[in-house]
Amino acid sequence: MEKATFGAGCFWCVEAVFQDLEGVEKAVSGYSNGRIASPTYREVCSGLTGHAEVIQITYDPAIISFEQLLEIFWKTHDPTTLNRQGADAGTQYRSGVYYHNEEQKRLAEEYKQKLNEAKAFDQPIVTEIEPLKSFYPAEDYHQNYYKQNGREPYCQFVVRPKVDKVRAVFGDKLKKGALL
Repeated sequence: MEKATFGAGCFWCVEAVFQDLEGVEKAVSGYSNGRIASPTYREVCSGLTGHAEVIQITYDPAIISFEQLLEIFWKTHDPTTLNRQGADAGTQYRSGVYYHNEEQKRLAEEYKQKLNEAKAFDQPIVTEIEPLKSFYPAEDYHQNYYKQNGREPYCQFVVRPKVDKVRAVFGDKLKKGALL
């Protein structure tokens, strides 16, 4: 098993995008690359800790590759908006690939460069690609959020469209019986 860590806005959205992919053992919402140890959600939301809301994915590379995870990452959020995803604004919502090894760094940088050269987005990609310096799991009530709170307005209007996109574009990569 290997790990990948991505920031792409609110971790509720990112977790819901990745957790039902074939080969993903778990997706844990958390905080990374900030200035203090073991931050709380309230501290991270203040914008003063420097942490990003992220998902740490444990996956089987024999079933789903890091390259496939990157493809899903790039296609399920807007990597051109600095410190923002939709109405969620602040440094904690920044787009980032927090790599675990040099191969992940190389692949993320190559993919980002190809997307920019192809002008895949109207604006340049601002996604940061940095080594994972720290990861702290978020509080329990943030874990598996969409599946437990899918009827909440935020989930219906913000998370669900991303989940629906994964179902439509990457349906062949979903676990059998996944109820996205």
